[in-house]
Amino acid sequence: SCAVALFEDGKLTVWSHSQGIYPLRNSMAALFKMSENDIHITGVPGSGCYGHNTADDAATEAALIALEYPGRPVRLQWMRNEENGWEPYGTAMIVEIKAGLDAQGKISGWQNELWSDGHSNRPDGSPESLLPARFLDQGYGAPGIGYKGGAVRNSTPYYTIDAVNVQSHIFLGPLRTSSLRALGAYANIFALECFMDELSHKAKIDPVEFRLMHLTDPRSIACLQKLRKNTAAIDITKGEGLGYAFCHYKNEESYCAVAAHLKVDPKSGTVQLKKMWAVIDAGETINPDGLKNQTEGSMIQSASWALKEAVHFDARHITNLDWNSYPILRFSETPETEVEVIDRPEQPPVGAGEVAQGPATAAVLNALFNATGIRVRDLPVMPEILMVS
Repeated sequence: SCAVALFEDGKLTVWSHSQGIYPLRNSMAALFKMSENDIHITGVPGSGCYGHNTADDAATEAALIALEYPGRPVRLQWMRNEENGWEPYGTAMIVEIKAGLDAQGKISGWQNELWSDGHSNRPDGSPESLLPARFLDQGYGAPGIGYKGGAVRNSTPYYTIDAVNVQSHIFLGPLRTSSLRALGAYANIFALECFMDELSHKAKIDPVEFRLMHLTDPRSIACLQKLRKNTAAIDITKGEGLGYAFCHYKNEESYCAVAAHLKVDPKSGTVQLKKMWAVIDAGETINPDGLKNQTEGSMIQSASWALKEAVHFDARHITNLDWNSYPILRFSETPETEVEVIDRPEQPPVGAGEVAQGPATAAVLNALFNATGIRVRDLPVMPEILMVS
């Protein structure tokens, strides 16, 4: 993250790649005890961010220094180890699901209980949302839990089930957490869709057919049916697996069905992602190529989360401060992708940037079970648990 600040003639000007220059201005005004009219923030291009990075913090630090040196522009840049060590992190979650099956193999009851920290602490006019404020000896502390609604996103099943009970427990954990792409929907859909596979296995019913048994919405059904058709010719050999998952994002927005084909090396536990498919319905499609690109990127990023990514820390600080200690999926590990868009001109267009995150990870985990018989319930996947003879 980087920013430039200049304080001149009682006016503060900041150049920042903040995701929200007006909320940042409001938060700065409260922190510096200045009028919002005396602060001008210009948005400039910066690196992409699927969540909440430290752009606002770097801008605030640059402004703090500029206020001490009027008339002199100040450029401040965070380095990689600083970014990894102090940025907001995606929230840790635990999801526990119980369900029953009737004699026909249909779900007769569903209980979901989840534990989560907050999911957004972006600047909102309060100095507490700016990391530097905590170190100014002015009584500002951590911003608190933040947006609680993100934790329960997609915690209620989008399947037709007669008896459903969902309970949420929101806590304030030790790390600075905020928005990460899809918020709580990522963990909730991962848990929901992996459990749907467990139930289908228990009922001895094909996993796609099992999902279709519990859907009445024609758009949901169309996504799964097209996905099944698109993957019908895949030949699965020993050590390989094919997994499926589905999502109706927020239970009211875009639809996405995902499949993953992978191979597991039983000696090393290494997972080779061979191909991923998606069928997405986001209503009327304004830019088909953009929608495909968004979905492809979502699947690849989600697979990286599932197989690689975790923040490690000790009692003092974050311990993985570079790309060696925080590995991500490399280009050589990136699977082939295929995305089919269902265009519905008669329907309003809806957001599609977060719908594939949950089902992509669930599809990978379901494929792992198909390949190894091992049901993985913790993320990221540790290779040692896949090292089977």
